[in-house]
Amino acid sequence: MAGSTHTVTNQPPPLIGYDVYTADRALTSAVERHLAPDLLEEGSEELAAFGRTCGSAQVQEWGMLANENPPRLRTHDRYGHRIDEVEFHPSWHRLLGKGVSAGLTSAWVRPGGHVRRAAAFLLWTQVEAGNGCPLSMTHAAVPALRTDPDLAAEWEPRLTSMIYDPALRPAGQKPGALFGMGMTEKQGGSDVRAGTTAARPLPDGESYELTGHKWFCSAPMSDGFLVLAQAPGGLTCFLVPRVLQDGSRNVFLIQRLKDKLGNRSNASAEVEFDGTWAHRVGEEGHGVRTIIEMVAATRLDCVLGSAGLMRQAVAQAVHHCSHREAFGGRLVDKPLMRNVLADLAVESEAATTLALRLAAAYDDGGEQERALLRIAVPAAKYWVTKRCTPVTVEASECLGGNGYVEESGMPRLVRESPLNSIWEGAGNVQALDVVRALQREPAALDAYLREVGLARGADHRLDGAIKGLLTELADLEGIEARARRLTERLALVLQGSLLVRFAPSEVADAFCASRLGGDGGAAFGTLPSTMNLTSVVDRSRPEA
Repeated sequence: MAGSTHTVTNQPPPLIGYDVYTADRALTSAVERHLAPDLLEEGSEELAAFGRTCGSAQVQEWGMLANENPPRLRTHDRYGHRIDEVEFHPSWHRLLGKGVSAGLTSAWVRPGGHVRRAAAFLLWTQVEAGNGCPLSMTHAAVPALRTDPDLAAEWEPRLTSMIYDPALRPAGQKPGALFGMGMTEKQGGSDVRAGTTAARPLPDGESYELTGHKWFCSAPMSDGFLVLAQAPGGLTCFLVPRVLQDGSRNVFLIQRLKDKLGNRSNASAEVEFDGTWAHRVGEEGHGVRTIIEMVAATRLDCVLGSAGLMRQAVAQAVHHCSHREAFGGRLVDKPLMRNVLADLAVESEAATTLALRLAAAYDDGGEQERALLRIAVPAAKYWVTKRCTPVTVEASECLGGNGYVEESGMPRLVRESPLNSIWEGAGNVQALDVVRALQREPAALDAYLREVGLARGADHRLDGAIKGLLTELADLEGIEARARRLTERLALVLQGSLLVRFAPSEVADAFCASRLGGDGGAAFGTLPSTMNLTSVVDRSRPEA
């Protein structure tokens, strides 16, 4: 009798021990659609195995431990020598090892590599988003390094390796290497051309000494970094190795680690360069042009990361409501809760579908696909990352008070949710980038209109939205003040086109009615009640 008050009933089981990939119907459908037939069986088996890894109790615990034990900066050793090292919890290294071995840095050298990696990155974000940063930077550094064939030949095999080696030693002695990036400075922020870090040429013509302060430097324990600095010929891209070839430490003075809202497992640092050795990447004065492909790749990872966070939030909400009973029945069967869950599921599926379409464009590599990416990546980065926070907050509310408690895991998703909207250029930067593409690159708009036009005639609300978008595009007067509005419409119309073409009719119908047709409110849970919302929720259920 003494223990009767502690009998636990009406609580959902933990969402662990499942295949995160196979249970995500939107993701599996996208992979089947975009991966070449001769790669599909191998790719699906690989992703399913990784999905089981992501859903395992052990890996989920690693993610929790890495988040609860953030990195620590050690500027000096016990004897007073400057060492500038960051200590991580063992779980961080275990996670990075799994991520590297799963191919999250090797997309450029694998058939269908970008679709396979995008799906895996979306899965891995659901375990612990923090270690996605070095994985993303390493992946994205490859196209920038390819502007210098000699550097690419030296570094690309290390960056695309599937072996993780955390040791601080010369990269040439390691089976694999990771990269970070340092562009932002205190006085400039997103305006990287305002950077004051100086690069002094050395006699060999390719090496330089850097002096300056980087306000944000990602993953400071990486083996190398791409940074921007002012050379005599203007803003230039440089490769800064952490350890020099002779085994000595490069001058890489870590001043402090940022105390961030979320992303706690990852180290974001301020660093000082003071006679730091660097190798020029690309021509002097072409720094932005050299690094822009890296930025584009990391922006797509922001979209994928946000899609992963949304998917995990929705999976947790649907799982909870499928097992929790209130007012005489399961929460998932209550019409109003079903509306909320369906609305969240539609947003999540739209994000996943768009993200995988963009990854497929990278694999295709054709001229029209590259032109599409020029508008679609910043538009998707703008919109999908902004939708992540309201989705995770609403999903947390589906768990009631439990969703506000750390043990549920939902607060970690909420804290992480704004990050991708800020990193790699916040909202205004993305919207203005879209405007520049519209004004300067007619092929980009043509590729976009061709893509959305593939669904014309299939849904009257989508057709109306395309017509309205064309009207907005015809008037570019004062476009900067309308840049956010226009970018949002570009993203929504592209999502609508993809869902009309590829998603189940009930998902596409709900999206077009609420996002394009005006038949929905500002909050989630305001879909038209006449729709088949049960099928939408069932499609998003995480139990495979």
